[in-house]
Amino acid sequence: MPLILISGYPSSGKTYRSNQLVDFFNAKIKAATESRISRLTVVHINDQTLGLSRDVYREARSEKDARAAEYSAVKRALGRDTIVIADGLNYIKGFRYQMYCEAKAVQTPSCVVHVGTPHEKCKEINVRSLENESQDGGYPSDIFDNLIFRFEEPNGMTRWDSPLFTVLFDDAAPPHDEIWDALIGVGGETKKVKPNQATMMVGHQTWGIEFVTADRLQKPAAESDYLYELDKTTQSILNAITGWQKDHVGEFGGQIAIGDQVIELPAGPVSLPQLQRIRRQFISLNRQHSLPKSRISDSFVEYLNSNFE
Repeated sequence: MPLILISGYPSSGKTYRSNQLVDFFNAKIKAATESRISRLTVVHINDQTLGLSRDVYREARSEKDARAAEYSAVKRALGRDTIVIADGLNYIKGFRYQMYCEAKAVQTPSCVVHVGTPHEKCKEINVRSLENESQDGGYPSDIFDNLIFRFEEPNGMTRWDSPLFTVLFDDAAPPHDEIWDALIGVGGETKKVKPNQATMMVGHQTWGIEFVTADRLQKPAAESDYLYELDKTTQSILNAITGWQKDHVGEFGGQIAIGDQVIELPAGPVSLPQLQRIRRQFISLNRQHSLPKSRISDSFVEYLNSNFE
């Protein structure tokens, strides 16, 4: 069942809004007479449930490990009878895209709920949280400022950030009913999602390729320049990565936009031979024209991200 990604600045009230959603969903499930609704459960995942401290966001490697922990927890929780609320920072669009792909791979809808508390108000709340030892605690000022600077606001025009619901600071509650209808369905009809071929599960791994059936392998390529496009497109993406590395010497864990897709680089160094090996593997898997030309770029980006995890 659905995945709800909570997004917002640090100390914006994401957990407060998440708890409102949890209470609403649980009440809705308890009052339901339909079996498809009454059997649902709600899982709330955030830094506290994962045992993560605010200091993990100080270094790129520890932050990437924290995102991996959230991703793994969400992946384990996603199921036909579970509503998953991922209440992390979720401020990187590449990470939100990765979560979107995971939900789509298991044929469940997803949405983003953005807590739109202004920066100045978040800073005020964070200072109070740091001063109040009875609370969970805020973010150290240097981490807070850095997270604000790096925040990538959701965009409802992109497929991985839609549907997008924004909750303003003065709003009494999130738009519960609209979120329920968008994810659970209306009038007894379950919301159904068809996975893209590029995000279908092969065993326990999500690959950036399509399933290739025997009859398709027997067909000659309809586009004579397919192999040329496969080679050119994948090489241009590698060039974008190496170009980023030259401009950010000593930096790891960056994000590179390729069209509508985002490459999320690993927290450690990745060499040119490693990139070339991944490229050769992708070309080998798809050289029998298993992809339309329009999907080569998106699928190679997805394949790179799956190898970088």
